[in-house]
Amino acid sequence: MQKIYSNLLVLAAMVMVFASCTDDPEPNNPVTISGIPPTETIPAGGTVGPVTATITAQDGLASFSITKDGTSIANVTLNGEPSVQQVFSYTATPADAGKNLVFEFTATDRDGSSAKVTHVLTVQAAETTVRVTSNISGKVTWTADKTYVLGGRIFIVSGGELTIEAGTVIKGEVGSGPNATALIVARGGKIFANGTASAPIIFTSVADEIESGMVASPNLDPTINGLWGGLIVLGRAPGSFAGDVTEVQIEGIPPSDTNGLYGGNIPDDNSGVIKFISIRHGGANIGEGNEINGLTLGGVGSATVIENVEVIANQDDGVEWFGGTVDVKNVIVWNAGDDAIDTDQAWAGTLDNFIVICGTETDHALEIDGPEGSMIDGHTVKNGTVIGNAVAELGDFRDGANGTFENIYFFGFTDPAVNGGRGDLSVSGDKSLANFASGALAFNSLEVTSPAGVLLTTVFRNGTHVHASDVALHQNTIGATKAAFAGWSWTAVAGNLNALK
Repeated sequence: MQKIYSNLLVLAAMVMVFASCTDDPEPNNPVTISGIPPTETIPAGGTVGPVTATITAQDGLASFSITKDGTSIANVTLNGEPSVQQVFSYTATPADAGKNLVFEFTATDRDGSSAKVTHVLTVQAAETTVRVTSNISGKVTWTADKTYVLGGRIFIVSGGELTIEAGTVIKGEVGSGPNATALIVARGGKIFANGTASAPIIFTSVADEIESGMVASPNLDPTINGLWGGLIVLGRAPGSFAGDVTEVQIEGIPPSDTNGLYGGNIPDDNSGVIKFISIRHGGANIGEGNEINGLTLGGVGSATVIENVEVIANQDDGVEWFGGTVDVKNVIVWNAGDDAIDTDQAWAGTLDNFIVICGTETDHALEIDGPEGSMIDGHTVKNGTVIGNAVAELGDFRDGANGTFENIYFFGFTDPAVNGGRGDLSVSGDKSLANFASGALAFNSLEVTSPAGVLLTTVFRNGTHVHASDVALHQNTIGATKAAFAGWSWTAVAGNLNALK
């Protein structure tokens, strides 16, 4: 009996083992994810991918999900496929700059098995300074969170468009001669520099430590000039050129560079929009007696919008027009190294509301030149206030100058009789005098606060005194509206306009 019992126990054990083998569920098959790199580095604002993830599961896939730093960014429901491919890409946001982002990719099959792959994406810190060395074609935008450094003469070529956000700072590297830096809108190119009263666009030197949001330079005096070039806008509007040619090369750009041509036969040519900009410390010399103006306008057409412009400490002229038809509104020039306002080649537009503050190197507040060819269009300059000093002249109208100059107030100049002829307004040359006599050159409603004892005829020469009157200091009834420059201009922030009406 004992043996039988023993055999029964063995049999029972064998049955139990057999039952255990036949009742056990089949083991789950693995889920795999491949194609996702473990790490990658991209620049701020850059994109990773597209990366193709291959997901397999013999038991059939149920879902695929992606998280970024623990937050779900994708969930895909699958339908039992043994293998699928999922494409993944990600573009870094501004908030991602300078961070390591952790992405987790999870796949699950219908039996509940899963696999997880981790990807660490390093986003580099945002670039805050961009050095510009190539001409601009196509559509390009400069943003206020970066400083743009001009590494040479940078042209916006024909067909190119440059948009500059309000508050952006552009700095020119130091250079002279062929290495002078400047931003030039070539014919057919466009600039959209849309600054605002609360966020002006500033063009200055790399030596300037100013940043977006500032108005006054933290380290440069408003008398330092010649550190870089300037802003030049060239268009296809007509001008009066010697020999009646239709196009010429702008001063300040070597003749070998044909992007420097201006002029044409399109009076309403459009070079874009310039609003609330301040141009500082420019006027680099590119040759003997040849400097770049703060703002140069060559053949610029009437469809171009230019208003609220400040030029400070330019080694050459503040603003100079060479032909063209563009109207300009609200201009302030402080410490020009040559002339503050200069017109040439029968510019046929209007300057309305302007302030000139002469510096120790300023030659003329107004230098008005006549046409060089047979076209004799004139321009209008009106509603201005001109603050002089011991060395500057009110204005010089010469070379057949024509146009209308009205509602302009002058003060702060010295007695021309004891200052070598400085401090007066004169019309010189037979052509200019003839234009004055015929009314082609006209003066209306000029006011001046003359030095004590100085006659009006000493200040306003060649018969221009009949259109002028002497007033007590700051008791003028005409002149610029200074409110147009409040807040956004360094000139106003420095207090230079406080005494003006």
